[in-house]
Order: sequence, then C-alpha cells, then structure tokens
Amino acid sequence: MRLPLPALILTAALAGAVAYPFPARAEIKVRSAVKVYPVRGKTGEDLVDQMNKHGPRHGFLTRAIAQTKYSVSWDITWRKSATECRVQQADATLSIDYTYPKLDPAADASLRKRWAQFMKGVRKHEETHGRLAVRMVTEAQKVAEGVSGPADAGCRTANGEVRRRVSAIYQRYEAQQLAFDEREHRDGGPVEKLVAALAKP
Repeated sequence: MRLPLPALILTAALAGAVAYPFPARAEIKVRSAVKVYPVRGKTGEDLVDQMNKHGPRHGFLTRAIAQTKYSVSWDITWRKSATECRVQQADATLSIDYTYPKLDPAADASLRKRWAQFMKGVRKHEETHGRLAVRMVTEAQKVAEGVSGPADAGCRTANGEVRRRVSAIYQRYEAQQLAFDEREHRDGGPVEKLVAALAKP
C-alpha cells in the first residue's frame, strides 16, 4: 500500500506597512506546530488501514500518512520620498503545521519497535518539506528588499514588483517540493519501503 505525504503551500498576500524612517534589520520568524491523530491495531497492516481511513485529507478522495502545511505572511515597510517608493524592510513570518499519526501506547513491543522506525522516516520526509519552506522564505525576503518604484498612490508599482519577484521564488520552490515528493513516492522508493516494512507480517 502507498499513502502520499504531501506538502501543501499556502501563501498570503503582500501587505504594505507605514513608512519607517530609519534602517532596520529584516526578520524571518518561523513558527511550527505539531498535530496528531490516533491509530491503533494489532498488526502493521491494521495501522496502515487506520492511516488510510483517518489520516489528513489530501484532495477530495485520498488521505495522507502525514502532512506539512505552511503559510507566509509579510510586513513590508516602505520608505517614500517625493519621487520614489522603496522597500526598506521586509519581515516574513513562516507558519508550519505538521500532522502525524500517533500509535496507541497499548501496542505490543514488537509493533512499537517497527512503528518507531516507520515514524523516523516519516518525520525525515516532512521535515525536508519544512526546510525547503524556510529556504523559500529566506530567498523571497532577499529579493523583496531594496525593490523600488515611482512614488505613486500606495506604492502600487513597487508593490507589484515585490509580488512578482516573490511569486517567482514561490513557484520555483513549489516545483522543488513536488519533485521531492515524486522521488519519495516512486515505485520502490522510500515511502513504499516504509509502508512495506511496517505492514509486513
């Protein structure tokens, strides 16, 4: 059996803040949270069946073993003169939510041992998605800072350029996330091996 472990990318719109007259250091804040759902059974096959039934939704018809969701919010500080709007500071907050299965503590020792190995691989997979998200935001912040445009209403032109540059970074990293999942989920790949090792008699 094979269950997907996807990374879902949710991005927030860029928001302009009031002008800030002095230089400041941009920040990236990373907030993470872990949610769990219970699984129980006497065999590895039982646990795989439980994950198929109760894992986080992936689309309308399928469920995943585990899931990484993340969102990015921005606080853009503008320096505006009579002729120019310039990004003075681009602070980003990356929120990452991991969802994992949790084994019933009443499971026997042999099953708990196999589960521990299984979860080691699952966490490694999901944390890779998290690291890619951090790299994405770090790179997006770098391209946002220093963007400038004419001093039009609401710094509209410069704001549009920030959106364009950041969106290009998001798209590139989304492609990396998808490529990583494709490698992990290929026939005979790491995910299939994890599930097979857990489900063996």
